[in-house]
Amino acid sequence: MEDATFVRPFIITGGRAEPTRADLRLETLVVAVQGPDETLEFERRHIVAVCAQPTTVAEVAFKVGVPLGVAKVLISDLVVAGRLMCRHPAELPLSMLERIRDHVRAL
Repeated sequence: MEDATFVRPFIITGGRAEPTRADLRLETLVVAVQGPDETLEFERRHIVAVCAQPTTVAEVAFKVGVPLGVAKVLISDLVVAGRLMCRHPAELPLSMLERIRDHVRAL
């Protein structure tokens, strides 16, 4: 029997499996432009809150508790809406790569 509180990922993304931005990678850093507010749905509001400080896409997925593909779709939507900004670091420090690896394994 399935958990009654489980929400299928395609419901969260509105049925989409691909993000509108193809440039989001695991190590892409995303940061909120402004704080979360009541106009955002639950997962999107949680993502904006998590991104108060620059956070990688992989860390967002882990902290929000959604699959990586779902996180990419939601983050992409928030970037397009102007709620998040993203940047690709030229080179990641080893400690961040290890954290990403650990978070991905935990998924």
